[in-house]
Amino acid sequence: MTTSPPGAPAASSAPAAPNRTVGLARTSQTTPLRPRFPGEFFFALRRDPLAFLTRLARDHGDFTTLRFAGQNVVLLNHPDLIHDVLVADAASYSKGVALRRARLFLGESLLTSEGAKHRRQRRLVQPAFHRQRLAGYADAISAAALRAAETWTPGTRRDVAADMAALTLDAVCRTLFSADVADSARSAGEALGTLIENFNRILLPFSEFALRLPLPASRRIRAARTTLDEIVFRLIRERRAAGRDTGDLLSTLVFAEDADRPGERLSDDETRDQVMTLFLAGHETTANALAWTWSLLAENHAAECALHAELAAVLGGRAPTFADLPRLVFTEQVVRESLRLYPPAWIIGRRALIETELGGRSLAAGTTVLTSPWVTHRDARWFESPAAFCPWRWTPALRENLPKFSYLPFGGGPRGCIGESFAWMELILVVATLAQHWRLLPAPGTRPPVPQPRITLRPAGGLPMLVVRRA
Repeated sequence: MTTSPPGAPAASSAPAAPNRTVGLARTSQTTPLRPRFPGEFFFALRRDPLAFLTRLARDHGDFTTLRFAGQNVVLLNHPDLIHDVLVADAASYSKGVALRRARLFLGESLLTSEGAKHRRQRRLVQPAFHRQRLAGYADAISAAALRAAETWTPGTRRDVAADMAALTLDAVCRTLFSADVADSARSAGEALGTLIENFNRILLPFSEFALRLPLPASRRIRAARTTLDEIVFRLIRERRAAGRDTGDLLSTLVFAEDADRPGERLSDDETRDQVMTLFLAGHETTANALAWTWSLLAENHAAECALHAELAAVLGGRAPTFADLPRLVFTEQVVRESLRLYPPAWIIGRRALIETELGGRSLAAGTTVLTSPWVTHRDARWFESPAAFCPWRWTPALRENLPKFSYLPFGGGPRGCIGESFAWMELILVVATLAQHWRLLPAPGTRPPVPQPRITLRPAGGLPMLVVRRA
């Protein structure tokens, strides 16, 4: 286990904070919170959703109910309640409104589908993330990171958020398609960026109708979806025509057979939907997680030194491989702590399908249930000095004693992220590769990055940093 260097902050299993209980919060609402003036909650959520959710949990406890846009909404901030919704009583809930609307460009994929369709898709997609497949993807990820490292020039100022987006797009294309599709990758990345930038529009009521109108934003969204469809369907047709498994993710999706129904495979439309979701997860969310990791390391010299020491001892300058992952203990702790402070999936929504019970309270059918990893990960009951970046806190003892759903960067339960193991591998390999060659420092004259909650948690306005070559 990596030990803390001199001057590193101590970490423990986090005693309970003053005036908080380890069980449910003392605050108990008998009626939902109502806005003091029309639109109060809407404007607060639109202006700064992270601050709004944090304030609700702080002021009203672990089970906060409010009326929002004419419906009941519940915000949960206790691991036991989160477990009940995501695992124990998962069948009583469907996806939240954000993911239902995301079907407009993700289709009926693992991220958006429900019930029997979701279970069937999970059976078919699961083989893409078996251990032997992951080992094959690792070299492509390390190679993509090394190519990115070779393009940097010492002493230059770069937008590291954009660099990580380009790197992860390269990596996801090579693991998805096992080929250099640079021209298609650029077009796909730009199209996906357009959809993400306009995701808030897709969440608006009647967005399906608005997207058909000749409005500039609607035209951009339609054009982006068309671009992605053309690229993905072309690659699916090429893979089916080749008729052989090339060891990449797309091959697994094209040739996978349903174990419960031999001979049944994903259709082209279903394969397209899964590819779109893998694009989003393997590109957008990973890029943002990496950007936040470099920002945090730049502000914590002790953690950066500990990371460099481990990389020198384990790798000695060579590229990391899949076999190195168990030995990159502190690198994994750095990534784990970055995901705690800046979880790309900053909010998780569900909708009660039936009247049910939650935390001893009756929950009406149609109630929207929210949990925010951003809020839960910063709760002092579970993490000492929760606002501090402290990779050393992730001792085996802490991980064993933490309530399971006090840390959920990838969700959980039957709808948890199927590519979680892929994401951990990609994040660790990229950090290990780049940190051997470069240091990334805050660019002179810049302020600390501000999180921008969209479909994922981005650094607003990019992440300008200074590139310094390591000796």
